[in-house]
Amino acid sequence: MAGSVPFGYWLARLVKGLDIRREGSGNIGASNVWRTFGWRYGLPVALFDVCKGLVPALVGTIVAGDLAGVLAGAAAMAGHWRPLFLGFAKGGKTVATAGGAFLGVAPWVGLIGVGVWVAAFLLARYSSLASILAALALPVASALVGEPWPVIVFAAAAAGAVILLHRPNIRRLVAGTENRFELRRRKAARPSGQAPAS
Repeated sequence: MAGSVPFGYWLARLVKGLDIRREGSGNIGASNVWRTFGWRYGLPVALFDVCKGLVPALVGTIVAGDLAGVLAGAAAMAGHWRPLFLGFAKGGKTVATAGGAFLGVAPWVGLIGVGVWVAAFLLARYSSLASILAALALPVASALVGEPWPVIVFAAAAAGAVILLHRPNIRRLVAGTENRFELRRRKAARPSGQAPAS
């Protein structure tokens, strides 16, 4: 249920009066909100999307063990992908929610994934490439740190899901047409000859 809360969609509706699904990439996740409205809106969405995976996975792990935590994290990812509150329509690509789920069920694996994402993003400025590399790091990190089998299986499945949801991005990366991410939105160009506002 928590994964289905479409925070990016609701925030854009509440603050901007816009349907974020009709802007940019059409996704409700933090990357599209950040690209469209800037970091002041994108960052809270990112944090909330992380929490959507973190809280259920952490609670499940503490209360009932690794398998329950993994199932809760997977459910949060599925809810973010096809939110109940949007009639199971297209949601986000589950990257932040997956990161939160691993921080809850296997913190070291989650931190490694976050580290890979940050490093790849800073080097290349492609959010999609950073997400794919971070996803691929999850099963490798899970095996290397000796996580139990439910976590390793979840890591492999999560990596596969993230890659499948990024297929259009992969095609654009291969073609060299993927847009690099800008931390600041470009200001709208002024008509020629118009003086800047005082």
